[in-house]
Amino acid sequence: MKQDNQKIKYAIYCRKSTDEGDRQVLSLSSQEAETERMFSALDSVKLPHESISAFEPYKRPVFADMIERIKKGEIQGIIAWHPDRLSRNPIDAAQIIYLLDTGKLKDLKFCSYYFDNSPEGKMMLQITLSQSKYSSDKLSKDVKRGIDKKAAMGWRSGLVPMGYLNSKIKLKGEQDILSDPERFPLVRQLFQYMLTGNHTVPQILKIANEELGLRMPATKKLPTRKLNMSTLYRAFTNPFYYGWYEWPIGSENWIHGNQEPMITEEEFDRIQFLLGRKGRPRSKSHKFAFTGLMRCGSCNATITAEEKFKKQKNGNSHHYIYYHCTRKVNPDCVEKAIALKDFNVQVDAILSKLTVSDRFQKWALKYLHEVRKEELVAREATIGQKQKEYERITNQIDGLLLKYTSPENEKEQIMTESEYTSLRSRLLKEKAALEADFNARGEEINDWVELSERTFNFARYARMWFAKGDLETKRAIFACLGSNLILKDQKLTLTLRKPFQFIFDGASEAEKELQRLEPLTISVKYMDLAFLRRKFPVMSG
Repeated sequence: MKQDNQKIKYAIYCRKSTDEGDRQVLSLSSQEAETERMFSALDSVKLPHESISAFEPYKRPVFADMIERIKKGEIQGIIAWHPDRLSRNPIDAAQIIYLLDTGKLKDLKFCSYYFDNSPEGKMMLQITLSQSKYSSDKLSKDVKRGIDKKAAMGWRSGLVPMGYLNSKIKLKGEQDILSDPERFPLVRQLFQYMLTGNHTVPQILKIANEELGLRMPATKKLPTRKLNMSTLYRAFTNPFYYGWYEWPIGSENWIHGNQEPMITEEEFDRIQFLLGRKGRPRSKSHKFAFTGLMRCGSCNATITAEEKFKKQKNGNSHHYIYYHCTRKVNPDCVEKAIALKDFNVQVDAILSKLTVSDRFQKWALKYLHEVRKEELVAREATIGQKQKEYERITNQIDGLLLKYTSPENEKEQIMTESEYTSLRSRLLKEKAALEADFNARGEEINDWVELSERTFNFARYARMWFAKGDLETKRAIFACLGSNLILKDQKLTLTLRKPFQFIFDGASEAEKELQRLEPLTISVKYMDLAFLRRKFPVMSG
């Protein structure tokens, strides 16, 4: 439909958002210059430039004002660089099409798209606007997927806290995080001042700005500037500084970052205590060694743990951990909490009764290897017998086939098909059972000896490992001890695993007996083997 351009008042609309995904979109000044060059003969009015995303409706004041002026009849046409400058969402797109349908909007002019105000032209325009919406949705999804992937790999997206830098040497979305060589040591000094407990946050802020000369890095909108109170508080309460961050924010999903930690988790917790805060929620799976392993002896609820800080008048603070019933089964459970140090004493007492001397361990392991030799000899004899049985069955299967397929059995005078199938099936089952037995016998002996060696090594060193190990080591040792781990009346009870129960019951007597035996330099005697075999008849289960 041809229009009389002289009677139409056009509005020149130029838009480019800061989050624009299309690198080919012209700048605002370039859009304006191009529209003026191509449509200089038209009667037009310039609208203010708009630097806002069109992904959501009702967010663009210049666009909204233009629509209102079209409805009032002040403007009858629009000039833009491309349809996606007008809309990237279905609501704004529908407004454009509806104004065309009602005749209030008579024409559209684009630098990189041709529009004809006809049913076909409006249909093509609607398709183009829908394509812009699809491109926006796809871009948003791709960006989110890339950000989530980066976060899961240990690199938090977005601006990093003070003291760190985005690398800016890799592709967008793949940047890792580096320590800021200028600010990292200065920010760490601020944490150290806070950890002394002798400085308030305002005092530390004054030190940062006046003595250390610490300045915030410049951004596109803000120049380099002094540190402020809110920024310092955010730093002191940000788990990122000890190596963890939440992603997505508010999801309570905590990820261990790959950045260099500035402080330890214990230091972070102490700062939260000094600030009078409980700290932000974060992953606790590594915090307590024994949670999730025990149950309450009164109500059978799980045992949890909590930490408490106590501050003395002289400024010193103390950190305590207590284990207690969750009370999820019985809110009125009367079981009292037990301090971690008292709990460790009880575990150490159990381990001390399992602990064997170095001399006993070496002697026991030497015995195990003698047992291995004996078992190998017995195994060879058994395998010889089994091998003969295996060969006999194999020959029977071959003979059975020859008999069934012989010319004399053409009419099944000697053996019917059902008889052949039945006999062959039975022999094949016997053959398969022997093959499985061959494979299992060697593995049983090796597994038995390996488990026994690990058991005696555990008995020798577990107490030391528990005393000096980290939380994960302590948890592994405790979980390995046994089952039915119960905490009642502040006392720990458990059912030792069978190998440990044998050591628990007989180690003391075995150690005494060992004192009167010949030195370990001589070969192991049969009486020694018989004694240990009697004390440790089974080292599995």
